[in-house]
Amino acid sequence: MSFQSLWELRAAFARRLSTMYGTEVPAYNTLVEVSTEVNQEHLRRHGADAERLGSIGRVTAERHGAIRVGSEREMSQVARVFAAFGMHPVGFYDLRDAASSAVPVVSTAFRPIDADELARNPFRVFTSMLAVEDPRFFDAELQRELVDFFARRELFGPELLELADRAAAAGGLPDAEANRLLELATGAFELSAEPVDHDWYRRLEAISAVASDIGGVASTHINHLTPRVLDIDALYAGMEACGITMIDEIQGPPRWDGPDVLLRQTSFKALGEKRMFRHADGSVKPGELRVRFGEVEARGIALTPAGRDVYDRMVAEVDARLAANADTVRQDAARAVWEENLPRTEAELAAQGLAFFTFTARPEALAGTPAGPVTLAELIASGAAVPEPIVYEDFLPRSAAGIFQSNLTDEGSKNDAEQAAAYDIDRMSTIVGREVLDPNGLYQAQQDASVAELAKALGVEITPAASAAISSR
Repeated sequence: MSFQSLWELRAAFARRLSTMYGTEVPAYNTLVEVSTEVNQEHLRRHGADAERLGSIGRVTAERHGAIRVGSEREMSQVARVFAAFGMHPVGFYDLRDAASSAVPVVSTAFRPIDADELARNPFRVFTSMLAVEDPRFFDAELQRELVDFFARRELFGPELLELADRAAAAGGLPDAEANRLLELATGAFELSAEPVDHDWYRRLEAISAVASDIGGVASTHINHLTPRVLDIDALYAGMEACGITMIDEIQGPPRWDGPDVLLRQTSFKALGEKRMFRHADGSVKPGELRVRFGEVEARGIALTPAGRDVYDRMVAEVDARLAANADTVRQDAARAVWEENLPRTEAELAAQGLAFFTFTARPEALAGTPAGPVTLAELIASGAAVPEPIVYEDFLPRSAAGIFQSNLTDEGSKNDAEQAAAYDIDRMSTIVGREVLDPNGLYQAQQDASVAELAKALGVEITPAASAAISSR
């Protein structure tokens, strides 16, 4: 009997979800097809440079999913399910104030954390939890009703949770148990055909379509599966050429002539899906919901905290320019701000401590380097240290909220006179039952290990300030 390791389970899980979602949302299949065509064309035009941020095999196979749960119990259970696939909680995202529309959720992402595991299969799932106790969205009565509703429903059955715990503890499962785990886990995220309580759903929808999608139904489901693409602008045009309506703009950094950083995302508009509704008189009638959409992403280089400070200032400057001149096109304003503030080369990003890199040693370039301890910036300038970008594996709250908002039919409601409920990464760690990792710490550890190897390969002492500068400038 053969044994399936966590990464093999993860790859199989991603494939099964992709097949299932393609059946439920056929436009997703078009998105995958266009993404594959764009990636192949980009590779043909740019050669090896196209794979600088990941092999074409990894990029083409890459997916991130998105799901939503309602309670702390459900969030802790889904963490157990994802642990069976070698996926750890990374990052805390508060979407409640990241968009003008009411998006009453806090989130984390479950993903592999080791470079080798990411290379084997980087499947990740952005997982949002309804912030039930936030009185800006839910009054005391509705909070009680939601708590009771979530206490009654079961998203993940005992057999699934038992198999998941066994896989996580053993590092995998024998074939028969592995296949059963995959069957149950995939089924847990399948769209239910059970009729939706019409009045309850619409009551939550008046607050937020996200709230009704989470708390208005008896199950959870995949909201989107996101392919990765190497040229998101070409993808956007290609989808529109197929007659599929996209949201108004690409979220995240603009297209510009410098290095790609962080994450750019867009999606096709949420499609109308036929669902059955149960009405107060007991009748069951057909209706339509628009809650699922097709997202696509282009990943860039991970920025350090110092780089994120620059990014945040640039985003604020773009907003200010748009506020001052309503006729300005966002992409044009953003491109101008990027060109004014961000280095044009990867080497400059690395030398200024604005982005995370690993380093390849070139000892032959050491001739012009001063004797004694050296800085990383000096090694980069001499060519003795060649920076290799670390891919950003995580998410941007503003972009995620922007995708959500672009697919909502109305703004929802929020009472800003109330005090927001407190959520942070520590509380999320308590909720999921394991530490939610800081993505910056993961990138920093990867870079620090590379700098140590670089020093050994070059036979030099790299001053502590040189490597620390990457995270503290």
